[in-house]
Amino acid sequence: MSNFLENQNWRYATKQFDASKKISDADLNTLKEAVRLSASSYGLQPYKVVIVENPEIREQLKGAAYGQGQITDASHLFIFANDLSLDAVSVDKYISNISEVRGVPAEALGGFSDMMKNVIANLSADAKHIWTAKQTYLALGNLLNAAAELKIDATPMEGFNAGKFNEILGFDKLGLNASVIATIGYRHDEDNSQHFKKVRKSHEELFITI
Repeated sequence: MSNFLENQNWRYATKQFDASKKISDADLNTLKEAVRLSASSYGLQPYKVVIVENPEIREQLKGAAYGQGQITDASHLFIFANDLSLDAVSVDKYISNISEVRGVPAEALGGFSDMMKNVIANLSADAKHIWTAKQTYLALGNLLNAAAELKIDATPMEGFNAGKFNEILGFDKLGLNASVIATIGYRHDEDNSQHFKKVRKSHEELFITI
């Protein structure tokens, strides 16, 4: 645990990445697995994670992110897109996956399946959007923690035009919405932010025990 807390103190929202440094395939696969193993409501994972490496696309996305240099300078760009088309078919696929992985007959999961379908069916479009978007932040948290463990820098970002991201990436046609993004790579030596002391609320200010 001491190493985990040390790494949390080490990490910060990197403002300037060294564009010459790239994440190894092995480390990228570790980060992807950390995201894949993230918690989500019912285990449904109602989102897709798009990893953008293409420099031309990233240049377009930079324009839709108010010119922030991290978009193009970081080694990789992760886009967490919540699933707006989540429906009964999505649940059926999930139930089939559970059945296969755990060796449980799909029929035995009928109650669980019906419960999820009922919840989703009763969500308005706005409520579904909010609920699925919240799930992306759980996955983002796993990415940030895993990156810190690997001494890879990461910056979570909400400062972008989701509508333009959706248009550039064709998300509108896929029933997806760019919810939150993260740039990952290695800090530039000239990024002064790395020297700032971390500022957080004290235990007394933050926690309430009842």
